[in-house]
Amino acid sequence: MSRELTMPKLSDSMAEAVIVRWLKAPGDSFERGEGLIEVETDKATVVYEAEAGGTLGSILVPEGGSAAIGEPIATLANGDGGAAARREPAATPASGDGAGAQRPNATPVARRTAVELGVSLHGIVGTGPSGRITREDVQKAAAETGARLRQPAGGKGETRVLELTATQATIARRMVESATTIPFFTVSTDVDMSLIATLRHGARDERDAVPSINDFVVKAAAETLRQFPRFNASYVDGGKVECYSRINVGIAVATDDALLVPVVSDADQKSLAEIAADTRRLAEAARRRALQPEDLRDGTFTVSNLGMFGVRSFTALIDPPQVAILAVGGQRRAPVEAEGGGVTFRDVMTVTLTCDHRVVYGADGAQFLSRLRELLERPLALAL
Repeated sequence: MSRELTMPKLSDSMAEAVIVRWLKAPGDSFERGEGLIEVETDKATVVYEAEAGGTLGSILVPEGGSAAIGEPIATLANGDGGAAARREPAATPASGDGAGAQRPNATPVARRTAVELGVSLHGIVGTGPSGRITREDVQKAAAETGARLRQPAGGKGETRVLELTATQATIARRMVESATTIPFFTVSTDVDMSLIATLRHGARDERDAVPSINDFVVKAAAETLRQFPRFNASYVDGGKVECYSRINVGIAVATDDALLVPVVSDADQKSLAEIAADTRRLAEAARRRALQPEDLRDGTFTVSNLGMFGVRSFTALIDPPQVAILAVGGQRRAPVEAEGGGVTFRDVMTVTLTCDHRVVYGADGAQFLSRLRELLERPLALAL
């Protein structure tokens, strides 16, 4: 008697996901911990591992198809293998455009690029491992054929239509939800980062081991959240606020086609060096779209830093159901009044806190930023 394999929930905000690749064929047996499917969620492309051993029966959602959380994606035969003998998928006669042919072996990035450029993956010879089609292969095919998705030319010229990926569509949905359902306000302050700049400059030459500006901000934010727990919370429909005991700080990471938010768990319990190691690992995995489901869960507060792009200040939208998000701008040399009179120039950074007005108020936001600024301007305690 067979059972069903359903689409798992792989991130807090995931509603549905796209199956990029099946790692097992019908009739294959597997053990707990073996990879079953490669899935593109709203935040990353991850491999879902079996939670128990068994045998794959029939595939209900093919590669490229999507399913909502809890929907069946395959049947599972009895673990003894008696219910389903190993079999290959039945061949479907290919139509002239290749729509019925076996799904091409291509990377997720290559598939997205093919959609953007209007190129069929069928007939493209892959140059990647095991003949897998890469983004470069798709771009080369597009250049050779001149293929594009276009609408008829009009007053605006020819139009290229781009379909949103699953990640981009979910980001769009959540940002509309944030902007239309959360009554937010913002507060900003300038932080003197001169001492942190001096500490980083005096650190050893192994640059990879030196905490970044953002690492200091994450550490300071975690310490501040411990003192202002109402910011480490969620608004719940019905007029309730859930305050959390763990402080898990999400860090926004820009990739080629999306914005991902992996999470530094228990950031208030970690040293600055541990936070630096975590953020480097998470940022690298995010850019490779190799984050694991546990890297994306249970965030309670978010830090978004655009300082590396030369942005002085900006306002970030809250990632629901969180209560606040901190937007971090770049450092600049600015005149500051000296204690003994006169003016001196310092490294100044603007931070902006966006807050859910249903949970916290203006004075709360000002006090939060005041404490954050104090920690960043006296950073020795953070570095211990």
